[in-house]
Amino acid sequence: MIYDLLVKNGSIVTGKEITKGNICVLNGKIAAITMPDVESEAKEVVDAEGKYVYSGFIDTHVHSRDGGQTQKEDFFHSTMSAAYGGITTILEMPNAVPAVVDKESFERQKENLESKACIDFGMWGLCVGKENNDKLEELAKEGVVGFKFFWGYSIRKSDYSLVYSPSSMGDDIIPPFGDGEIYEIFQKVQETGKLIAIHAENASMIKSFTEQVNPADYKNEYEALLATRPSVTEETTIKTAISFSRATNAHLHILHVSSKEGVELIREAKTKGYHVTGESCPHYLTLTNGDFDRVGKMMKGYPPVRYQADQDAMWTGLKDGTLSFVCSDHAPHRKEDKQGSIFDIPAGMCAVETMVPLIANEVNNGKISKQELAVILSENPAKQYGLYPQKGSLEIGTDADITIMDFNQEKTIHADDLHSVSKVTAYDGFKVGAVPVCTIVRGNVLVKDGVMSEDKKIGKFIRPQ
Repeated sequence: MIYDLLVKNGSIVTGKEITKGNICVLNGKIAAITMPDVESEAKEVVDAEGKYVYSGFIDTHVHSRDGGQTQKEDFFHSTMSAAYGGITTILEMPNAVPAVVDKESFERQKENLESKACIDFGMWGLCVGKENNDKLEELAKEGVVGFKFFWGYSIRKSDYSLVYSPSSMGDDIIPPFGDGEIYEIFQKVQETGKLIAIHAENASMIKSFTEQVNPADYKNEYEALLATRPSVTEETTIKTAISFSRATNAHLHILHVSSKEGVELIREAKTKGYHVTGESCPHYLTLTNGDFDRVGKMMKGYPPVRYQADQDAMWTGLKDGTLSFVCSDHAPHRKEDKQGSIFDIPAGMCAVETMVPLIANEVNNGKISKQELAVILSENPAKQYGLYPQKGSLEIGTDADITIMDFNQEKTIHADDLHSVSKVTAYDGFKVGAVPVCTIVRGNVLVKDGVMSEDKKIGKFIRPQ
């Protein structure tokens, strides 16, 4: 038999083992896995000698801005950046402009994204309370991976975009929901069989802290920012959400966990048998407040990067399974948007291209093993969102999504080298010692040794199985 693609001589990594072998691909699927000394014929051969072969990495938390903010990013560039960063599948967040809140907006966005995708993608749906509680079931049937709820945020009724600091509550502004309305959202999501993922910050407390804080009283403006959004603002929201999850039996997922208190609450909930999971992101795992003098305002995100004790808790949570995986929370802004007071500039950065190198670098630093990397960047994301084993595995008959890693290659991240529309990152000049060297999507060698194939737009929409 002549295969379409042969990935040979690599060390194949799963969460259970590392074995030397070859992967044979036919018609976009893994057709065979053989020992290194087995000769196979293929139209294209990738020699992975000295490299590590993973099931393609998955980024579950991406804001590509496509639909109304393409001056910051678009789906072609975010998925191209992902491919350069070793990612073969992303899950696109629903707070585009307009947002994904019903069947019509889902179909419109799906068609838009499919026309631009370099890699495979899934889609989230957005919860906006009574505005779309009766639309959640149809979104689930369309194939969303789950539902996101921005706890404590105001929403613009015309397009369901987020309103971070409304100056007044006009007719077009939906104020933050009360606990009763949020509880009903949990009930409605539970009925769909999907999970509800929350941005866990207590907006009322943040407003109160912000009014109390005098920036002049702090070492720098970042310490003042942390004083307006202390960990208790995450802790209280997670506590309430866990109570709602327990009472409704809804699967609760805590997005971008940033505090040790958050990790402890998720661990306790799991111990009690509640259906609660959590994630974290590279900036919480590799930066602390002490990096502000070096990095500056580019590190601003919501929730904010906190203290060393919080970072340590994230790593412990990943090691013991309290946190299920790592994702990027890719949220690009233009450089000019990041000028001004840290209180006024938007939160977020380009992250989809740097996520894998940053986390893989921690393998070299001894924080996690090569096998644990497979679990937190591939296997667990696919399992949680109903994509496994089509994605997240190297089983016969599954999609030939493959990321090849070199743990002996040094690289310096440069903002201007990123493939996003915007070039905002906290990691400009940051050195890593592990990089993805080949990204294969359904048997198509999309990026190899830093060069992308001419046939770029090969991504397809995927739905949970």
